Amino acid sequence: MLRAVLLALVCASGPQAFACENPPMVAIPQGASSTREELLQAQEAVKAYLAAMQSYLICVQEEQTAAGENSPTEYRALMVKRQQTAIDEMETVAALFNEQIRAFREVNPEPPQSQPVDQPQPRASQELGATP
Repeated sequence: MLRAVLLALVCASGPQAFACENPPMVAIPQGASSTREELLQAQEAVKAYLAAMQSYLICVQEEQTAAGENSPTEYRALMVKRQQTAIDEMETVAALFNEQIRAFREVNPEPPQSQPVDQPQPRASQELGATP
């Protein structure tokens, strides 16, 4: 019965129902064995993925709004589930990427900050602006 209602709703709403496409999952390299360049490339891919997911969420919201408040309860529940699933996926991808960054940093610690070299102290006559 639920399938029949959803199928009828999808058919009645036309091509708009298929407008929202979930972006493909992004590949996240293993931080412990990746180079800095690989992680930087992955960072750009994750940013692009998250931006695409934001567009997907907007599309789902617009689709739900277009269906109206009188749309079947099952349809509204499905749309809410799609939004929640997308948000969960985004949070998971971000957490996994951050985990790999931490793994990279464990294997490749930042070099210690160089300490400034002690500058020779100016002579008293130089401090006061006196000429030698």
